[in-house]
Amino acid sequence: MSSRIGPAQLDRRRMLVAGAALIGSAALTRTPAHANNALAPAADLLAATRKFLDGLEPDKRKAASFAWNGPEWRDWNYFGGGGAGGFIKPGLRLEQMNAAQKAAAWDALATLFSPGGIEKTRNVMTLQDVLAARGDGAGERSSERFSFAVFGTPAETGQWGFRLEGHHLHQSISVRDNQIVSVTPSSFSANPNRVTSGKHAGLNTLKDEEALARKLIADLAPKTQAKARQSESAMRNILSYAGRERANGKKVGVAAADLTSAQRDLVWQLVETYAVTYLTPQLATAQRARVTSGDRAAVHFAWYGPNTAEKAFGYRVIGDGFVIEMGSVDPAAQHLHTIYHDLGNVLGRTA
Repeated sequence: MSSRIGPAQLDRRRMLVAGAALIGSAALTRTPAHANNALAPAADLLAATRKFLDGLEPDKRKAASFAWNGPEWRDWNYFGGGGAGGFIKPGLRLEQMNAAQKAAAWDALATLFSPGGIEKTRNVMTLQDVLAARGDGAGERSSERFSFAVFGTPAETGQWGFRLEGHHLHQSISVRDNQIVSVTPSSFSANPNRVTSGKHAGLNTLKDEEALARKLIADLAPKTQAKARQSESAMRNILSYAGRERANGKKVGVAAADLTSAQRDLVWQLVETYAVTYLTPQLATAQRARVTSGDRAAVHFAWYGPNTAEKAFGYRVIGDGFVIEMGSVDPAAQHLHTIYHDLGNVLGRTA
């Protein structure tokens, strides 16, 4: 700083009161207003995304490319639908790529996800093959029917997005001025969550998401549990889908302030499972700081339905800046939908 300020300016600064000096110093190092929303530099993602796009033939590049903040970006959707079309999402699918292109797509994702996050991603994909082998969607489902897409022009300035989407999987990454500003909506969903037979027997994709929440609700004292329980019926699906990302941020259930220390620890283990642990170390550290930046005592936990093994249930965790939801689509709690939203950066939009 001293190399940029002349002697006269330094003399003048000494005459200023401490508060004014601090203001002047801050002005010299001022950053863009959105800088506080940044999670991590996007340089590695930018380079990997460019490499991915550069390795595509013109028709494939066109299939993988969309306008920034257009309808495809806003209408995210990891749900299924009738026929093969219900499992095909906008973008270039793995099944349409050659080996080198697939490797480049995974390399781009690896700039964002930890090895555990990559493994969870592959597990969600594998479940499509498990269902197809059972005759559920045979010929329609595939572990490679997942689309990579780029929104806008990847560059050092401006906004753009990177997305991986398919049935039961959604990951949207927003970039602004070469900084990652949002890693949501994020969903690792599952069906079947617990594979009981076949070559993938023992696979439990959302083990922590289910076990931590069930442990928490079971540990609550009767009056506290009654406050947490919002309904005797399970949440069949998430509430905060496309266009309603911020619509369900009202805090319901029991506040962390009313829980014991051990119970609060369970709440934050649950939050970290959704918001932190699947990311690379740098992103994980930034995400941890972001989700804990609000009033931690005001984070609410809400439960829906009974707490019985292999019975449908649901829950929500709502903080000042985030919403987490899980719903059971089926009675046996095998078909689970999840979502994590950063309310301050919905698809990269702060408002």
